[in-house]
Amino acid sequence: MMAGIQLAVVVAQFWRWVRHLGGPGLVVLGLADNSIIPLPGSMDVVTILLAAHERRLWWYYAVMATAGAVLGGYVTYSLARRGGKEALERRLSKKSASKVYADFERWGFLAVALPAVLPPPVPIVPFLLAAGALQYSPRKFLSALALGRAVRFTIVAALGAIYGRHIVKFLARYYAPALWTLLALAVLGGLFSLVGYWRREKKLATT
Repeated sequence: MMAGIQLAVVVAQFWRWVRHLGGPGLVVLGLADNSIIPLPGSMDVVTILLAAHERRLWWYYAVMATAGAVLGGYVTYSLARRGGKEALERRLSKKSASKVYADFERWGFLAVALPAVLPPPVPIVPFLLAAGALQYSPRKFLSALALGRAVRFTIVAALGAIYGRHIVKFLARYYAPALWTLLALAVLGGLFSLVGYWRREKKLATT
């Protein structure tokens, strides 16, 4: 009983935090979600909640979510552009990095645009890193990322506005376990990334 009350308090505090930050909060979240330690699904959930709460502003939340995702993606791209291929190979195994390189060299623009549209578990960060590591044109990169994210968050925000009441009712009933699942996935993803990074660093140091 006490655990249920505490969980409800956490969920309520999180919802107040989301409403308080509003559109600018999506920009901050976008920076984190498109970094080397992403938060799977967090942008979608927050965008839906905000659009459901203020339906008339759904387009505003779509724009802010897109802006945050593009800004965060460009930061990751810039870091990889400076670090070269080593930046991606520290994040992924050589086999995975080679596959990403091959996909990127084959599809180019679509290698960024398509992952930007698709929801989790489809990863976007490896392609952001690959674009930077391969010195892909900044203009083409931003165009592809902005296009993909704009399509995705326009759909997400519109669904939040259209089905707002149903979504809010559903989340009010099931959001607590969904929130903890999301947080757990984010933590596990971060730990997995760090362990992989440390292993590759250790392997490079011994070669």
